[in-house]
Amino acid sequence: MNKKERFSRIVGWFSENMPVAETELHYADSFQLLVAVILSAQCTDRRVNMVTPPLFEAYPTPEAMAAATFDELYPYVRSVSYPNSKTRHLIAMAQRLLADFGGEVPSDIDALMSLPGVGRKTANVIASVVYDKPVIAVDTHVFRVAHRLGLSDGKTPEAVERDLERYIPVEKRAVSHHWLILHGRYICTARSPKCIQCPLTEWCREQNSKVL
Repeated sequence: MNKKERFSRIVGWFSENMPVAETELHYADSFQLLVAVILSAQCTDRRVNMVTPPLFEAYPTPEAMAAATFDELYPYVRSVSYPNSKTRHLIAMAQRLLADFGGEVPSDIDALMSLPGVGRKTANVIASVVYDKPVIAVDTHVFRVAHRLGLSDGKTPEAVERDLERYIPVEKRAVSHHWLILHGRYICTARSPKCIQCPLTEWCREQNSKVL
């Protein structure tokens, strides 16, 4: 099976069996999603969802967060990974939103990446979830699943992103990120993947190479 056929079968299965797939982060608007995604770096969505309700109640807007001091904001995020740097990033991000974008979360990838704490993965998540842009965010789950299934041999997230966007139809790209991340989170886990439960085994390069 060549790569094009593998993509077709896997995308086809997800399209039929999981037509709706969404982020598990809780948010009410684009600003809250941006905050949540920044906090989610190397941290579980479950932990972020525990942290954000009181955070959003205290700082519901870019204006409120931009006016916060480190000591005021830190207690809200201290239980996530890298709380010191994320506290600084959130305040600086909110300040940049006000200074450069009138308090509105931009839709352009480069503009998003100009915000403190926002790398390509975060920018792609915002662009795809909020603005339905045909981009695919590659986090550790997506990177792992893409390699195991045989969708990419890219050595970097950017290389994997290029492979996925090359073979996945434009109209499926926004949802494909969620397909792959959820598959990696619950089935194709980093340790002890649940291959017996996996509906993609027939097209999985790693599993088929073991059989051979």
